[in-house]
Amino acid sequence: MLTKLTTSNLKQKNKPTCDVNIVCNGNPITALHKIKFLCIYIQDSTNWNHHIDYIIPKLSSACYAMRSIKTVMSLSTLKTIYYSSFKAVTSYGLPFWGNSPHTIKVFRLQKRIIRTILGYKQRVSCRELFRRLNILPLATQYILLLMIFVVQNRNLFTLNSDHYEISAR
Repeated sequence: MLTKLTTSNLKQKNKPTCDVNIVCNGNPITALHKIKFLCIYIQDSTNWNHHIDYIIPKLSSACYAMRSIKTVMSLSTLKTIYYSSFKAVTSYGLPFWGNSPHTIKVFRLQKRIIRTILGYKQRVSCRELFRRLNILPLATQYILLLMIFVVQNRNLFTLNSDHYEISAR
């Protein structure tokens, strides 16, 4: 394995600081900037913009479908369609990409579909609408999934009491 540092990559934010040249059986293996793994686009940077750009058309289609069928379906049916078409896409892999600054695009679409379900105009605040439908906003879903991960994997984390004698309340 041959590693070469370059200074051109040091100035770019969230880019690797070294070029790694890997050779297998005399054939070089090229580095990829993004790869699709289990329907999640993983990039060499940590901004997740390609994955979010990948799910935005799916979410827009869900918004359009919701707008099209809203007049003929009941509220409970619309919520079921929301969970199956919108929330299923957003919650898949959310602990990985949920902290990205590009998630604002997904949150805007979530607010749009919530307004569509209840029949409100574009400029209406969604805070009360989320409560009325008992649907968590995207940021809250992200925090909940992280908390569930921590609770299910307590053995991977250490407590403050393991490191310090004084109680840190």
